[in-house]
Amino acid sequence: MDGPLKFERRGAVIEIVLDRPKANAIDAPTSRAMGEAFRDFRDDDRLKVAILTGAGEKFFCAGWDLNAAAAGESAMSDYGVGGWGGSIELPNLNKPVICAINGICVGGGLEAALGADIILAADHAYFALPEINIGVVPDLAVVCLPRRIPRHVALEFMFTGRKMDPYEAQRWGLVNEVLPLADLMPRAREIAALLAGGPPLVFEAIKDIMRRTENMPQQVALEFSRNLASTHKCCHSQDQMEGARAFVEKRKPVWKGI
Repeated sequence: MDGPLKFERRGAVIEIVLDRPKANAIDAPTSRAMGEAFRDFRDDDRLKVAILTGAGEKFFCAGWDLNAAAAGESAMSDYGVGGWGGSIELPNLNKPVICAINGICVGGGLEAALGADIILAADHAYFALPEINIGVVPDLAVVCLPRRIPRHVALEFMFTGRKMDPYEAQRWGLVNEVLPLADLMPRAREIAALLAGGPPLVFEAIKDIMRRTENMPQQVALEFSRNLASTHKCCHSQDQMEGARAFVEKRKPVWKGI
């Protein structure tokens, strides 16, 4: 397929590969394509998990395509239904998303990765937000990064534009696992297969509750979460009954998402 994205479907898992040589940089049309890909994933009941990665071994994503910027593309362009990178602003994306960082992940590449629920990184990868050097505000990172790592670390990282290796990223909680490149996609697929066999209504409720209650005091959040439609849907589902029956019968549950 021609275009900035490549797709591989493995059962209930969709792999979305950013493929824009040489650095997998994102321009506005690419971001819109990513948004459409994640929207289609969200709306396809046959798909349970998405993996986002980059083509090649050097770059996951170098961020905003500065060639497009130099040609006049505005930082305030239409980046599509999911916002920059396709997923971070997509409403109701309540399915698991895994990001497999196969190389350099900087600027808008890191911001795109922040839309994932689980981030794996190759051991040769590194992260940076060098926008300070070109006078651009990394607005998504400003909002989202302190929700993943300590605030003071996020501020220093953004203020200096320095590089962060994957082991430091793992230490702060940005990355779940660091692996040799050869093991990166097999591990992402292993996790994806595990999640694809899990209870979709529970995953939906977990993401919905977390997103909606993130800035609430604890007691308010607890009370609010109990009244969410996703919570009620899960608690009154056939799947919940199936889970209990499977436990009693000492077998694996068969989840139907109803």
